[in-house]
Amino acid sequence: MKHDLQTRNGTYDLFDVFDDFFKPMFFEESKELRTDIKETETDYELDLELPGYGKDEIKIVLENGYLTVRAEKQRKEENKKYLRREIHESTSRSYYVGDVAREQIKAKYNNGILSLTVPKQQPKKLPENNFIAIE
Repeated sequence: MKHDLQTRNGTYDLFDVFDDFFKPMFFEESKELRTDIKETETDYELDLELPGYGKDEIKIVLENGYLTVRAEKQRKEENKKYLRREIHESTSRSYYVGDVAREQIKAKYNNGILSLTVPKQQPKKLPENNFIAIE
């Protein structure tokens, strides 16, 4: 059993045992926002996981057809030595939504889930015929 606890540097650390135990379940830690996207006839509905963030720590920006969600923790630096720090202080993700007006996007935040409703772009109508006029 003691050999199972030995790490690369020859010390025994309880946290290393937990790392090895959870590795098969959680292959790689990601800072990317996990998102569910649903489609209705008129809209796209996005649900983003943002547990631990307050409403005032989340910013949503629409620029050049991209909707970007940023969340950033405002932490006070304490005079403490961390043994492990896994809680991310900031995260962001962008989604291409096309030519949508900012006023058309609806946002709601409840229990760590940010819900966004983005209207679908209406396809541009093409002329009835495809003929090019000759001058």
